[in-house]
Amino acid sequence: MKIGFDAKRVFLNNTGLGNYSRDAIRVLSHFFPENKYFLFTPQEHHKSTVSFLKGSENTVTRTPKSFIDRFFTSYWRSKRVVKDLVADKIDLFHGLSHELPLGIEKTNIKTVVSIHDLIFVRYPHLFPAIDRKIYAKKFKSACDRSDKIIAVSKQTKQDVIEFFGIPDEKIDVVYQGCNDVFHHVVEENTKREIQKKYNLPDDYILSVGSIEERKNLFTILKTLIELPGQKLVVIGNGKDYKMKCLRFIDENNLSDRVLFLTGIDSEEMAAVYQNAQMLIYPSIFEGFGIPILEALFSKIPVISSKDGCFVEAGGSYTKYIDPLSVREMKEAILEIQHSTDLQNTMISKGFEYAQNFTDCKIAANLFQVYNTLLDD
Repeated sequence: MKIGFDAKRVFLNNTGLGNYSRDAIRVLSHFFPENKYFLFTPQEHHKSTVSFLKGSENTVTRTPKSFIDRFFTSYWRSKRVVKDLVADKIDLFHGLSHELPLGIEKTNIKTVVSIHDLIFVRYPHLFPAIDRKIYAKKFKSACDRSDKIIAVSKQTKQDVIEFFGIPDEKIDVVYQGCNDVFHHVVEENTKREIQKKYNLPDDYILSVGSIEERKNLFTILKTLIELPGQKLVVIGNGKDYKMKCLRFIDENNLSDRVLFLTGIDSEEMAAVYQNAQMLIYPSIFEGFGIPILEALFSKIPVISSKDGCFVEAGGSYTKYIDPLSVREMKEAILEIQHSTDLQNTMISKGFEYAQNFTDCKIAANLFQVYNTLLDD
C-alpha cells in the first residue's frame, strides 16, 4: 500500500502538531513496514530529516518539482500536490493537521483528516478574527470532503459533530501517543548532567506547554506565592502572555523560584520530567494533552483540569482541579507532596494507564482506520 501524508509540520514544526505528525509516521513505518510512506512537504528541514527518518527504508520525501510549485509552495500544498499524489499512485492520503488538498476528492485516493481541536470555536477571543475565518473554512472543508475523520479525543469528536454537523459514524477516535524517549528510564548520571547543565533545583514542580493564556501558567504563579520555597520549572515559550507572567514574577519576587527552559531536545526533556516532583497541567482547554502522557510514562504524579479531554489523557489516578482555583491547586500540590503512599499510587496506576497509549496500539488503531477505507 502507498500512503501519503501532508508532512509540512513533520519538518517545520517542533511542537504539538509536529510531534503528532512525526510520531504517527514513525509508528506506522515501524509496525507496518510492508507499506511505503510518502511525506509531501513544501520543504525539508534537513536536521529534522536526519534524526526523524534515520534508518527508515520505507519512507520517502516529496517536495515541489516544478519552478512554479517551488515558488508558490502554499498553493502547491493546498491544491497542486494532488497531481503528484496521482503520479505516485497513492492509495490513501492522510491530512495530519486539519487540512486536505482541494480536488483530492475528485480522484480515487481515499482520504483521512486528523482534527485535533476546535479551540478557535470554543474560545474565539483567543484568536484574531481573520484566523478564525480561515480555520473554520479549512477545517470544515476537510471534514466534509474526507472519507474518514480521526479525532484525537472524544471531546474533539463531540465538537466536530456539534460545530460542523458531521455524522457520528464518519469520525473515529484515535488517541495520540508521545515520543518514544519518554517511555524509557533515563540513567541517573544523565539526569545529573541535565540538572547541572540547566541549573535545575533539587525539587521542583514542572509545567510544560506554550506560554499562552489558554495554558494558564498565571494561576500556577499565583499558587506559588501560597507555597513559600516551592520551585517551578517551565518548559515552553511565548510572547505577550509570557511577558505578563514575567512581570508578575518580578513584582512578587519569584525570580529565584521560577526557571524557564526553551529549545531543549526530547532526550533532555525526558530527564527534566523524571527529575520533577510532579507535572501540573492546568490548561483551560485542549484537544488532548500530550504532556500528561509524557508525565505518566515518566512516572511522576500529574495534576490537571476538570472536564474536557483531560481525563481521557490522564485516567483515574491523575488529580483533577478547577484550573483557575488557587486554593484547589495549592491543596492538590500539598496533598501529593505530603503523602508517599499517594505519590506511589499515582505513579504506578498512572504508568499502568499509559500503556493504553503505547506505540504499537497507536499504530494498530491508525491502520485499522486505513484498512476500513481500503476494504470498502
